Amino acid sequence: MRTDVFTLFPEWFDWMRRPRHLANAALSAGLELRCFSPRDTTPLSHGQVDDAPYGGGPGMVLRVDVVAAALEAVYGEPAERVRDRRRVVVLTPRGRPFTDAVARELAALPELVLLCGRYEGFDERVHEVLAGDEIRLGPFVLAGGEVAAMAIIDAVGRRLEGALGNAESLRAESFSEELGGGVEHPHYTRPAAFRGHEVPPVLLSGDHGAIARWRAERVLPPRER
Repeated sequence: MRTDVFTLFPEWFDWMRRPRHLANAALSAGLELRCFSPRDTTPLSHGQVDDAPYGGGPGMVLRVDVVAAALEAVYGEPAERVRDRRRVVVLTPRGRPFTDAVARELAALPELVLLCGRYEGFDERVHEVLAGDEIRLGPFVLAGGEVAAMAIIDAVGRRLEGALGNAESLRAESFSEELGGGVEHPHYTRPAAFRGHEVPPVLLSGDHGAIARWRAERVLPPRER
């Protein structure tokens, strides 16, 4: 899987190549992360990428011709056709929520393109003409799309073959189908007692049936999250 990020701050993503699960995915599943700055290919002078909005108002808007030039420089075809061959996602507060199901969906793709906005966001024609999908982390506004892109890369990357030391970790984790979309039960490890707080006795009992029932009873249903 190849993930391309278009961002004004490509250096922010250098650390995303270091986490073990992403490094494992790069080795076993061919995960490739590339980052491109629209400033490097802008058709405007002095590295300009934005402009004042038509109709007035505060803030600046990232120009559609700048985004198109960046896409064309990387893929070597008209920007309007890039989305025909790969998923092009705008990270925007108005997008569909990023969920575990969306992470599974994206993990099945051979190529993913993430467009990180800044300022007041993208010219509307980026959404209409150049992208094919819109995603948000939640009902809040970030300074740009970079944090959202990192979250998507992290969540998608851990779903690729070989990313985790034990693939069973994906089977019954929070939001999985096995848990009915609920949140996983509490976990405990050593020490058995810590400052007056002890591990539930059932987890030390060796009774695997009782342990399984205890864990199942403590899965938090989706509606209670």
